[in-house]
Amino acid sequence: MDRFEVLIVGAGPAGSFAAERLAREGVSVALFDGRPPGEPKACGGGVTSKALKAWPHLLEAVGRTIDELDMYSPSGKHLHLKLDEPFAVYSRISFDTFLRERARAAGAIIVNRKISLRQMKSLEDGWLLTGVTPGGERKTIEEWTGRFLVGADGANSAIGKKLAGPLAPAEMEVAFGYRAPLPDSGEAATVVAFLPKWVGYAWAFPRVDHVSFGIATTQDAFDHKSLDALLWDFMVSYYERAQVGDSRPKMRLWKREATQINNLRYDNLRHTAQRYAARIPGLAPRTWDTRRACGENWALLGDAAGFADPVTGEGIYYALRSAELFADAYLAGKPLDYEDRWRNDFGGELKRASQMRRRFYGNFWGAPFTDRMIEFARGHRGIRKVLGRLVAGDQGYVDLKKKLARSALKP
Repeated sequence: MDRFEVLIVGAGPAGSFAAERLAREGVSVALFDGRPPGEPKACGGGVTSKALKAWPHLLEAVGRTIDELDMYSPSGKHLHLKLDEPFAVYSRISFDTFLRERARAAGAIIVNRKISLRQMKSLEDGWLLTGVTPGGERKTIEEWTGRFLVGADGANSAIGKKLAGPLAPAEMEVAFGYRAPLPDSGEAATVVAFLPKWVGYAWAFPRVDHVSFGIATTQDAFDHKSLDALLWDFMVSYYERAQVGDSRPKMRLWKREATQINNLRYDNLRHTAQRYAARIPGLAPRTWDTRRACGENWALLGDAAGFADPVTGEGIYYALRSAELFADAYLAGKPLDYEDRWRNDFGGELKRASQMRRRFYGNFWGAPFTDRMIEFARGHRGIRKVLGRLVAGDQGYVDLKKKLARSALKP
C-alpha cells in the first residue's frame, strides 16, 4: 500500500495541472489516469486566448493557433471574424499528454489505474482508494492512501456525485462529433455555426492532422438521429467550401442537396470519420449558490465541479484555473479557502452565463438572438470586436451587455 499527501483522480487538464503545481512545491502526489492509452477525450480542444495569456507555456504543446474564424447564424448569415488575440486548438491526446508529462517531471507519481469508487473509503486521517488495471487486461488490485482526495474525473465524476451530490439531467449538456481528415485543398477554416431550432452550435476546429467536427446542445433537448443528420450537413458543406476555395466565401449550411448523400466524397467521409461523444456540465443559476466544490479533505476541479461555460460548453480555462486556485489554497495550508477563491474568481461569471443561456439561444425581435447578433456584428465594427473578444475568451458575460451597448453607440 502506497501513502501520499494528495490523491488526484483524473489526468485531464485539471488533474495534471494541479498535480504539477503541488509536486513542484514538494507535495507527494499520486495522479490516477484510468483511460486506455491513446484514447482521446471527446472535446473540441479549443484553448482560449485568456488561457494562453495566463499560462504561456501551453503554447509549447503541439497545436494550431487560430486568429480568424467564420461564424454562422441559424438562418445561415455569415460573419468572418479576425481576432485581436488568437486562441489555440489541440488534439486532446497531445494536450493531455503534454500536461501529464509536466506533472511527472515535477515529481508527481502517475498511476495508470482505473479507480473503483465503490471501494473508496474515508479513513480517520484521509482516504483509501482501490484501483484495477484498465483496458481489459487481467485484473490486478492495488490500494493507495492519502490525506486529501481531489476529483478531476470529468462531467460524470463519480467522486463529485458521492461528495457534492448528483446533477440533474437538465444541468448536463451533450457534445458529440467526428474526427475527420483535413481537406485535400488545405483550406481548413475554423467555423462556429449556431443550430436552427436547437439550443447550441456546431463547430469545425482544424487541428494539426485532422478536423474536429462537433455539436454541443442540452441533454434534455438531445435527439441523436436529427442532430447527427444536421452535423453531416455541416460537414459536407465544410468540405464543399474547402474544395471550391475563395470563389464562394461562405458555406451552404443546412441545405444539403439530395445528390450529395450519394457522392463519393460523402461516402469516403463516412468510412474515415471517427466518432466521439461526451457530457458537459451546464449548471442552472440556483445550483451555483448551493453546490460546493470542496469539503473536509476533498475538492473537485474542472468539469467534475461543474466548471464549464453554460453558453458555450468551454471548460479548459476553468479546469486550469480551478486547479491553480486549489493548489494555491492547499499550499497555503488552508484548502477549504478554495471554495471562496473559485467563487470570487470566476463563480460570478459562470453564474451569469447560466442566467443568459436561455436568452442567448432564445428569440430577440422576432428572430433567434444569435441571428440578430451576427446581423448587427456584420454591420458594426464595434459589436464585431466585442463578439471576437467573447469568442476568444477575453470578454466575460458580466459586463457583456454594457460593452455591446457602448460599442453600438460608437461610429
